[in-house]
Amino acid sequence: MVLKIEHVTKRFGNFTAVNDLSLSIPENEMFGFLGANGAGKTTTFRMILGLLEATEGKITWNDEKIDYSTSPYIGYLPEERGLYPKLKVSEQIVYLARLRKMNKVDALIELNYWLDRFKVPEYKEKRVEELSKGNQQKIQFIAAVIHKPKLLILDEPFSGLDPLNVEMLKDAVKELKAAGTSIVFSSHRMEHVEELCEHLCIMHHGSPVVHGSLREIKRSFGKKNLIVNADFDLTFLKEFPGVTKTKTTSEGVTLQIEGEHVAESILNKIAGKGFIRKFVLDEPSLNDIFIEKVGAEYE
Repeated sequence: MVLKIEHVTKRFGNFTAVNDLSLSIPENEMFGFLGANGAGKTTTFRMILGLLEATEGKITWNDEKIDYSTSPYIGYLPEERGLYPKLKVSEQIVYLARLRKMNKVDALIELNYWLDRFKVPEYKEKRVEELSKGNQQKIQFIAAVIHKPKLLILDEPFSGLDPLNVEMLKDAVKELKAAGTSIVFSSHRMEHVEELCEHLCIMHHGSPVVHGSLREIKRSFGKKNLIVNADFDLTFLKEFPGVTKTKTTSEGVTLQIEGEHVAESILNKIAGKGFIRKFVLDEPSLNDIFIEKVGAEYE
């Protein structure tokens, strides 16, 4: 069941939120959306779900339009949380699961599983307003996955979580993918996308500036990162041919270089000058690629 976005544009009056977006999101994969606030990620998600109508283009899942008939197969975790603060967790989850055509008994079985999984079984009969922000996020996540969706859309799922809860939620997302769920998510954290996604799209002002497989994107970027730590002065490397960026650290330098041949030349140049503690050639990070394509640090 491939999710296809074909030449989709969304305008609000004179403002274009999404401009001619075409993507194919593979089945049983995690697909990442990156982009600063206002890049068009949430608008795209709302069009995928049928909450917003595209101005132009079409979106299909398994070659069919997404509507109310497909809702039992789709899960959505919105960026703006939408739980009822006065309702107990069990009442809320059962209600939302029933909307997805689940019966009460199955919903409670799944709820118990997820509460145990997240190590919070005691929250079952608590009201949402009694829970911390991080634990409300866990309940919102359970609401999105309770019906075992085939397609799961997560809008900033890790925002506001401490590192322990981020790891717990990441493990849950990996488990769902292993069970056959196709997952599309946006995140402000590049390292999460790098760790979890095989394919991604970087959006800027409503348009895709980079999209494809993470491996191919990194390969086609061309530039590499070189970390050099040594017991002698490395500042002369700033002017070395093929070095495009330099960052000085307490232990040495991190260089962005044009290719492996530059690393070889640098190694030949510094060999014999003193003790080299570290010399590591690494793939470019998503952050490097984002800065190059969008022209700004991603926050």
